[in-house]
Amino acid sequence: MEHRTDTYFTVKDSAQTQFVEQRSRFISFIWHVTQADEVKERIAALQKEYYDARHICYAYMLGPDRTEWRANDNGEPSGTAGKPILGQINSAGLSDVLIAVVRYFGGVKLGTSGLTEAYRLGAHQVIEKAEVITAYVEREVTVLFTYNMMNVVMKAAKDLDVQMGAQDWGSFTNDKFSGSFDCKMTFRARLSVADELERKLDAIGETQAVREIIIDK
Repeated sequence: MEHRTDTYFTVKDSAQTQFVEQRSRFISFIWHVTQADEVKERIAALQKEYYDARHICYAYMLGPDRTEWRANDNGEPSGTAGKPILGQINSAGLSDVLIAVVRYFGGVKLGTSGLTEAYRLGAHQVIEKAEVITAYVEREVTVLFTYNMMNVVMKAAKDLDVQMGAQDWGSFTNDKFSGSFDCKMTFRARLSVADELERKLDAIGETQAVREIIIDK
């Protein structure tokens, strides 16, 4: 899938806030998550720790394209909890994030508008406390080349500030070219930078360097 951008916003670590509204206590949590299974684990842990709470409502957004999401009211009137939590995630433009709000009922009913505002505020406060960071969509570029082209390949990566990952030495073959190669290196870089690295390697190819590009989308 092509991405319109290779950057998006998420949170670096977890954070927690709380406030009291009409004697109901709202405890908010935020985490960086990348998979729905992580969400399930976090919510299960909250349910175990706050077993005596009336409600544990949450919402999450996953992926650079922000296409995987869910909002859960956990017994509150429909649309009064998960939806306002998700709304704050969207307002902040976050992804790969889970926000859960634990409510201890204080005996006073807040009404639908009061609940909506309380869960909105809980999500807003915990986002404000968390450290929002820029995350990057990345690709892997694996390069096969002969040893005499080492400096040229490394310079192409260094010019783009691309970090080297796995490397291997031996005898490698490529069906596209005759002969074998001495070196195999994998670089991981931002989507746009990986594209530029590929272009630089194409230019090297024009000067008789041989390479194989493997793109991991």
